[in-house]
Amino acid sequence: MSNRDAVKCTICPHFCLLHEGASGKCTVRKNINGQITSQSYGKITAIALDPIEKKPLYMFHSGSAILSIGSYGCNFRCPFCQNHEIAMPQGEIRTQSITPAELLKMAQNAQRQGNIGVAYTYNEPLINYEFILDCAKEIHSAGLKNILVTNGFINPEPLKTLLPYIDAMNIDLKAFTNDFYKKIGGSSESLDVVKNTIALAQDFCHVEVTTLLIPNENEDDIELIAKFLSELNQDIPLHISRFFPRNEFNNREATPHETIHRAVEIASKHLKNVFAGNI
Repeated sequence: MSNRDAVKCTICPHFCLLHEGASGKCTVRKNINGQITSQSYGKITAIALDPIEKKPLYMFHSGSAILSIGSYGCNFRCPFCQNHEIAMPQGEIRTQSITPAELLKMAQNAQRQGNIGVAYTYNEPLINYEFILDCAKEIHSAGLKNILVTNGFINPEPLKTLLPYIDAMNIDLKAFTNDFYKKIGGSSESLDVVKNTIALAQDFCHVEVTTLLIPNENEDDIELIAKFLSELNQDIPLHISRFFPRNEFNNREATPHETIHRAVEIASKHLKNVFAGNI
């Protein structure tokens, strides 16, 4: 089959070239009649009213609640994924359908419980780009907040279209080497892509960054991550989160508390706001 019959998906830097009926690496975006279509549009696997600190966002409307929704699929394949049941589902997955207007109504109804808006989270939300954009416009027009919890692996142009509707982001900076990113299904430029997402986003909205600290995997990257963030803005909060055995790393030990605290000390030499997570 000739590549001339294929359509390129341009949402993320994988640039999947998809023939009719084929899905991208995210498993969600598919070529249907020559159009790239999100198969997860409006399909929700999880919805909850969470403390905003759970995203984690510690320095954005702390003490508030946020209506959090997730779908399924991801454009990475992290062997340590903490939400692999929905990020990398095997076979059929149970979903419920929701429209942007219905989501807005739910968010408004939850205001009496302290809700300030909607967080797109749990799996990688940006592979379901069209739904996120449609929802974000509805939520923004009603004066509520939009929050993205993302791996940051998105192309600049779609991100720039979305950012005017986003109030806060927590971006996952998994490590500080391209070799690490290649191990999780990225590319030789993945680190630069995520760094550029952080740099671009912090010009538009509140940004916090999370690194899941995995023993013998990315411990040596913490200071490099902190230095990079400090060059952008020393006030960017960094969450250094504890790894728990999950997915293909199910036989690993959880990150020791002392390892997390030592990493916080190292990062705090460069950043003003460093937090220990999942302890």
